[in-house]
Amino acid sequence: MTRYAALLRGVNVGGVNIKMAEVAKAFTDAGFTDVKTILASGNVLLSSRTGVVKVRATAEAALRAAFGYDAWVLAYELETVRAISEAFPFEREVEGHHSYVTFVTDPDVLDELAGLAGDAGPDEKIERGVGVVYWQVSRKGTLDTTIGKTMGKKRYKSSTTTRNLRTVEKLLK
Repeated sequence: MTRYAALLRGVNVGGVNIKMAEVAKAFTDAGFTDVKTILASGNVLLSSRTGVVKVRATAEAALRAAFGYDAWVLAYELETVRAISEAFPFEREVEGHHSYVTFVTDPDVLDELAGLAGDAGPDEKIERGVGVVYWQVSRKGTLDTTIGKTMGKKRYKSSTTTRNLRTVEKLLK
C-alpha cells in the first residue's frame, strides 16, 4: 500500500461546498483505505495499491459521481509531497507574507507559470521546482499579483492547485 495526498481543486471556495466527511466516505466507497481529510479545503490522505494516475482518475470519478460537479484532483505519493516541501526555496515563515506551493501536472502549464518569475513584483517571489511553482507573496494583495491574476484562468483548472505551505506541512504530520 502506498500513502497518497489527494489535493482537490476548488473545494469549499468559489461555490463548490462539500463536507469533508462526505468526501472521505466517497473515497472509501471508491476503494481507498485509511482515508483522512485535512482541513476543510480539499486535502485528503489515503492509501491505495494503484499508481498515482489511477488514484487521480478514481478520486475524480468518485467526486463527480457523489457530488455532481466537475471535480479535479491532483494526487501525489506522500513522499513526493515531503520532497516538495523540503525543497521550498524561500524562508518558510516571513512576517506579512504567505508561502505557497502550486502543484502542476501539465508540463506546458508548469513552464508558463514558472516563466512568470520575470514579471513578479517587488512583494512576490516565484521559483520553479520539480512539478511545482513555489510562490511567496505579501498578504496585502495576493490576488493582485502576477500568479494571483493568472491562476484564475479556466485552462488551469484541470492541472493545478495551490496550497499554503502550512497546509502542505499539515499533510505531512
